[in-house]
Amino acid sequence: MENLRPQEVVAELDKYVVGQTAAKRAIAVALRNRYRRRLLPEKVGREILPKNIMMIGPTGVGKTELARRVARLIDAPFVKVEATKFTEVGYVGRDVESIVHELIETSVSMVHEEKLKGVQSRAEELAAERIVDYLCQQSAPRRRKVGRPRSAQAQQSAVAGGAGVAEGAREEAPVAAPTPRARGDSQKRQRFQELLQTKQLEDTVIEIELAGEPVYESMLEFGPGMSPEEMTDTFNDYLQSYSSYPQKRVRRVCIKEARRLLIREEANKLIDFDQVVEEAVQRAEQTAVVFVDEIDKIAGPRIEIGADISGEGVQRDLLPIVEGSTVMTRYGPVRTDHVLFIAAGSFYQQKPSDLIPELQGRFPLRVELSSLTQADFERILVEPENALTKQYAALLSTEGVELEFARDGVARIAGIARQVNERAENIGARRLYTVMERVLEDLSFDAPDHAGQKVVVDGTYVDGRLGDLLRDEDLSKYIL
Repeated sequence: MENLRPQEVVAELDKYVVGQTAAKRAIAVALRNRYRRRLLPEKVGREILPKNIMMIGPTGVGKTELARRVARLIDAPFVKVEATKFTEVGYVGRDVESIVHELIETSVSMVHEEKLKGVQSRAEELAAERIVDYLCQQSAPRRRKVGRPRSAQAQQSAVAGGAGVAEGAREEAPVAAPTPRARGDSQKRQRFQELLQTKQLEDTVIEIELAGEPVYESMLEFGPGMSPEEMTDTFNDYLQSYSSYPQKRVRRVCIKEARRLLIREEANKLIDFDQVVEEAVQRAEQTAVVFVDEIDKIAGPRIEIGADISGEGVQRDLLPIVEGSTVMTRYGPVRTDHVLFIAAGSFYQQKPSDLIPELQGRFPLRVELSSLTQADFERILVEPENALTKQYAALLSTEGVELEFARDGVARIAGIARQVNERAENIGARRLYTVMERVLEDLSFDAPDHAGQKVVVDGTYVDGRLGDLLRDEDLSKYIL
């Protein structure tokens, strides 16, 4: 879906985010430019860098949702990070390269799951065959230790030293013609297959064999002040303590669980993991989206004395990743030259110009997101495909309750959310979650008792549950 036209991208985002047209248009253009670059010759396209975006606006207006929806729209690896968690290596915080490590892990998981779906049907067939084998083996009668009386002819053959010949004859007999026992085994397998298909053996417990997992007999530990030689010796000792894969591990599980485990194991056997890694690295490098939130919190002054663990220090750590660099990961080197970075911040106290000039230059597209009005709240409650009113109606329908939101009820909920945002801290559309939960708290608790009934949430219904609370301004600050 990466080759969507900009108008189509905006239309898709409209399904989940109300308003913020300028931000949607900027994102649509950035995606289209990425698509255009991939159509160019490699020599030309390599020089065209992504147009990273900086979104400026108060909390709860849709910044994170826009970035997340864009990644889902183009089926790209997505990582959300908070800039305040990063600092220079060796100090409290996270190394900025962990962004790339997390990104490639996400990409590998995405590609692996896609490959699993591609071999799902074949894996189900192989797993079913293995379950039938286990059932046949474990249902077969155990051999008796006391031998059966032999016929006079067999005894005479044994005495004459022809026992080995007789045994060979018995082994070769099934090749010439199926014995009654072989026919019985075939019928047994067919019967088990029928029972499996009709799910009549789901609770039957069987023993299955699964591939072994590596066992680590010691921990890999590096301490401060260790020399390179000491670190090398520690790593070699760790490798020596790594034991080989156990041949098999046996588990006793019901057939329903056995089917899940065996399907997963058989699917993994059908997948070329090297190909998965190669495709995942390519996807991470070419289509990934990284959302850096709270970037305004690191727009602080530089510390001139001592180690720089200030906001500017974090910015300088982030700069190589955003500019484009190669990071070594467990799956090999990953380049960030064409990763799309979307930064966001409220910038209440700081300004975008407070960021270091080098980092500012890496976010050429800047858009301001407007604060939400009561009309926006009303639209958010009913218009998006994942609107809160639709979510609560679906949840309570499982209890047999038909939930309907009247127009004045929606308006009253939106008005209360706006009112509380003005009294207390403005958290934008996130306030709607709190208000909705408070309005429907009693109904959600007693839903089983209202099965088969229709409940209409109108203005009177909302005031009946929030009226007293709103009149106590001090209490509403903490409750809502």
